[in-house]
Amino acid sequence: MKLLNQSLKYLSVSIFLIVTIWSAIFYINMLDEIHDSIDDGLDNYKLLIIKRTEKDGQVLEKRDFEEGNFTIHQITEKEALGMRDYFTDTLLYMENEDDLEPVRMLTSAFKHGDDYYQLTVFNSTVEEDDLIEDLFYSIIWLYIILVASIVLINNVVLQRLWKPFYLLLGDLKAFRIDKESPVPIVKGDTKEFKELELAVNSLIIHARETYSSQKKFTENASHELQTPLAIISTKLELMLEKESLDPENAEIVGQILQTIQRLTRLNKSLLLLTKIENRQFSENSEISINQVVARSVEDLKEFADYKEVKILVDNSCEIQVKMDENLASILVSNLIRNAIFHNSDGGNVTITLVENSLRIRNSGKLTALDSEKIFTRFHKETQKSSSTGLGLAIVHAICKLYGFHVSYSFDGKHCFEVKMS
Repeated sequence: MKLLNQSLKYLSVSIFLIVTIWSAIFYINMLDEIHDSIDDGLDNYKLLIIKRTEKDGQVLEKRDFEEGNFTIHQITEKEALGMRDYFTDTLLYMENEDDLEPVRMLTSAFKHGDDYYQLTVFNSTVEEDDLIEDLFYSIIWLYIILVASIVLINNVVLQRLWKPFYLLLGDLKAFRIDKESPVPIVKGDTKEFKELELAVNSLIIHARETYSSQKKFTENASHELQTPLAIISTKLELMLEKESLDPENAEIVGQILQTIQRLTRLNKSLLLLTKIENRQFSENSEISINQVVARSVEDLKEFADYKEVKILVDNSCEIQVKMDENLASILVSNLIRNAIFHNSDGGNVTITLVENSLRIRNSGKLTALDSEKIFTRFHKETQKSSSTGLGLAIVHAICKLYGFHVSYSFDGKHCFEVKMS
């Protein structure tokens, strides 16, 4: 979730809680005030009725609510002394409305002469209930409008506040350490964003210096190694051409020459792997994997014939990807070469191209390889000295560079699959 949305989420929850609590307290207070007002009116009405009984004894004969808003019933002294004024909300049938209406009722006791009476007084609360209902819905609408307005306003404000951050983030996403692009800058005067800009630029400058030093070291080391290795190889080949060497020494020189050649291949592979990981290949174009496979199969035909390995290609689908042409060729040829090299004599290799996927299956060892280690550097499933142990590591590095997924499985045959989407 974006930082802006998280800020809005916490802000909205806080506002929701505050406004909800405030609305509940406001509603309860208003309801209490309305009830207090009605209760005060009932108390006054009760006192007026008691005074009327002192002047008009007929009032004591009022037994129902048909002709007024009160009733009087005679009760015992014990009942009267045990009674306290209390208020209740109930419904009464109103003839003029021909319906039940809500009322607020006061029940009390009083003494007239030597007798005790129960007085019940009520007041219709229809208008008050309508007022309370209107008040309730007004609070609901006020709540909705208030929350929506605050969230909307804060959304606009927060978007403007965080705009420099997102611009900086976009510049960082587009930034490439191997390009001479300017360092990202933050627009605005926000102190924290300025400090972030200084920290990011400091890291970028340091990373560029490290990258440049590493690149120069790799290129220099590779070049400096290639030259003496080439000289040694040439001199050893000249020694082998001389007839003065006896067979034993000639065999030793041949073994040394093979080691030097392996060291040369290892040096080139390490240099290539370093360049891939440093993202030094950026000349991307639309590449047909089908054509790359056809070229690789043609280049490795002699090697396959020597091993008596049969290669079958199934072009079920045309695969187009955008990548560096050299890396595409290295990716495909390393997988096919690996399938031939580790195959058994007279075996077979099946190359299948389906939608966005390249699968290479080969016969060979009858047990599965270690799927957790085969793509690591210098891991070998064979003790053959001609293997550098970097072929599949280079394949994995190329896939990682372009967001491909390479996997291995075994179902009687070894299968490597590269998903290019």
